[in-house]
Amino acid sequence: MNTIIYAEDWAIKAQERLEEPNKWKEVCKVEYTNTRVMHNPYFTDPTVQTTARGSAYTHQAVTLSDESITINEIAILPEQIDRADLAQTTYAKQMELASRQAVLLDEAIETAMLAAHASWTDFDNSSIGGGAGQITVSATNIDDIIRAMKREVREANGENLANRSGMFIIWRSADFELLEAFVQANGFSTADGALKDGTSQGFKYMGVEHYSSNKHTANHLFGGVKKAFHLGIVKDTYGQVVIDEEPATDGGALSAIAVVMRVDYEFKAWANVVPVLYDISVA
Repeated sequence: MNTIIYAEDWAIKAQERLEEPNKWKEVCKVEYTNTRVMHNPYFTDPTVQTTARGSAYTHQAVTLSDESITINEIAILPEQIDRADLAQTTYAKQMELASRQAVLLDEAIETAMLAAHASWTDFDNSSIGGGAGQITVSATNIDDIIRAMKREVREANGENLANRSGMFIIWRSADFELLEAFVQANGFSTADGALKDGTSQGFKYMGVEHYSSNKHTANHLFGGVKKAFHLGIVKDTYGQVVIDEEPATDGGALSAIAVVMRVDYEFKAWANVVPVLYDISVA
């Protein structure tokens, strides 16, 4: 019986799946690097002076600030396959397992992204003109949420950045359904298209890209300007596969093959972009 694990093909298949588009690649500024510390140097804007002809003016020093973050988080997926199970596993099944391993790793990054809501700007019911507290998303206010977020971006002087990179909201599945109903009920060509084909991840409406996820922290959605939330990934570990023969455990070695895949990463909302990233508080 064949007990070979196709390590090279496993890695290639996993990397193919890791290269596919997904939500965190769409909304984050992703930097693949082997640098341990990421930096974000930026200039502090000076004050434009008003004066009169013949009057003196004051020079202002150029101020360069710098923030940094250490790439130190790890998501790891070590799987063991008994040698007998491996002997009874086809090549096609191994490639299916490789693809699944990559998907789970990407989903772990998505979960970590959505769990970072404490680093964004608060956006609650008062942001859409109601009382303070959580927003109860409904078919009658979902457009208010979109408009209010766009207003917040403009008030934070993020309009130029939004024009370059776009804006987004990642909804829950039930919210996305409400948005789809709203789109189908309003407009002309947009409504016709939604009625005929439905809506999909990343569809654009009211100038905002809309996604859904089942991996939100409870009562928190994520929205704002795309490519503002920074994600650093160690490029030499992402998508690489390590094969461990006879993996050791506390009870001794196992008659198995271990396949290990990991990603080293760190998310950071730099101070100068926090005003255009929103923790949307929902009931």
